[in-house]
Amino acid sequence: MSNLRGRGLQANVLGMFDTVVMAVAGSAPAYSIAATTAVLVGAVGLASPAALLYCAIPMLGIALAFSYLGRIDVNAGASYSWVGRTLHPFLGFISGWALVISATIFMVAGSLPAGSMTLSLFDENLADNTALATTVGAFWFLVMLFVVLGGARLTVRAQIIMSGIELVILAAFAVGALLHSGHARAFDWSWLGFSHFNGMTGFASGALIAAFYYWGWDVTSNLSEETRDSRRTTGLAGLIGVAIVFLLFEVFTIAVNVILSDKQIQDNDANVLAVLGDEIWPGWGGKLLIVAVMLSTIATLETTLIQVTRSLFAMGRDRTMPGALGRVHRKWNTPWMAIAVVGAVALVLFIASNALGSVGDILSDAISAIGLQIAVYYGLAGLAVVVAYRKMLLKSPSNFLFGGLWPLLGALFMFWIFIESLGELSTTAVAIGIGGLGVGLIPMLWYWKQGSDYYRPARLDAAQAVDLDHSADGYAAAAAEQSRVHEGLPTDF
Repeated sequence: MSNLRGRGLQANVLGMFDTVVMAVAGSAPAYSIAATTAVLVGAVGLASPAALLYCAIPMLGIALAFSYLGRIDVNAGASYSWVGRTLHPFLGFISGWALVISATIFMVAGSLPAGSMTLSLFDENLADNTALATTVGAFWFLVMLFVVLGGARLTVRAQIIMSGIELVILAAFAVGALLHSGHARAFDWSWLGFSHFNGMTGFASGALIAAFYYWGWDVTSNLSEETRDSRRTTGLAGLIGVAIVFLLFEVFTIAVNVILSDKQIQDNDANVLAVLGDEIWPGWGGKLLIVAVMLSTIATLETTLIQVTRSLFAMGRDRTMPGALGRVHRKWNTPWMAIAVVGAVALVLFIASNALGSVGDILSDAISAIGLQIAVYYGLAGLAVVVAYRKMLLKSPSNFLFGGLWPLLGALFMFWIFIESLGELSTTAVAIGIGGLGVGLIPMLWYWKQGSDYYRPARLDAAQAVDLDHSADGYAAAAAEQSRVHEGLPTDF
């Protein structure tokens, strides 16, 4: 057992720029626009820009919650640790499990577009071949699996290249969309209001899909044990990441509604961004945006792998899942056993996904199911920060707003869209979303009975942590201790 717990992740590998890149890549701007725009427009029509706007506000509240919680608990499990040490260990485990299940489902939902986009570069007719798209997508998934296995430095270098090219292409097309003269309809400011939603239930279903757009920025928190000055860096990087992707999402969603007709959007579901590219710059525009989506998809497969493997690593380390998941590779300092398990499970899901239907059908159900699970663990984190900082909230207006009220409203919003959207989703989406969470009760109860120390947590003391943070000497000592912990011992528990 001592050998299993004797090694930690490699500390101080990532800086602020690296972490911001990971936050943006985690939300996968080009992929999210390509894979989700048709689903969002299909659900709420011209209200799609409003759904993104009104989901961004509470999402910033959740990002603030992650930022504040990350200051007082550096843990690769992130919300799994925070919720367990503030609300209840059972809720903490479900929070971590929700991320694991949503990320695992995404391995299929994300790899399919990677495969179909790669094929469409050569022959557009091949892009709708689910079996072939799955095979090519599985190839890209395995490439990213080995990159993540190779360590955080290799991971971030690959990410900077992929995301850098993606963002340059998106910026060029954003300018092109603004200058484009051919319109299917004229922009109207009402698209950012509530008038185009079909009641509150319609608003909730749109917000649930919008939550999937933003999901992934919190990979910065799962990398906290590998980040320099992580108590400050990871939270700030997450906030910057949400702001950047919000602007990109709004520009392209408005452009899709302005430039493309309803029929073009419906007929091209997972390929809507390529059609937009052809409209803006005929001939080569579509191909260039396909390259952006392909890079974005591959890049977000990487960040999702980091999230799920770091979460499983924390669970294995705490003995709330098999302890072997907490093993770290001696050379690369990565959780190699967790990476191997995720790879094996994802490959099985790739094979099973071929029985589910077309690429578009799989994406629609998977996105909705993931949205439910995202709402759960984001909402619990929003409540956790209020409990952790309850003694600090009235000490300053900023603490009250940014560490209390805004995250609380974000949490309530997440739980509300979870409940409201249940009646609107397909049976398959609900079964995947709720059933996936329910399966987590089995390992949770098993390891609880086994006596894991995770279920007897040391409560987070925000007041003590913030007082320490206000002392330069105290903070330096804490940072030095954090580095020593990372080098040879498990963190926190």
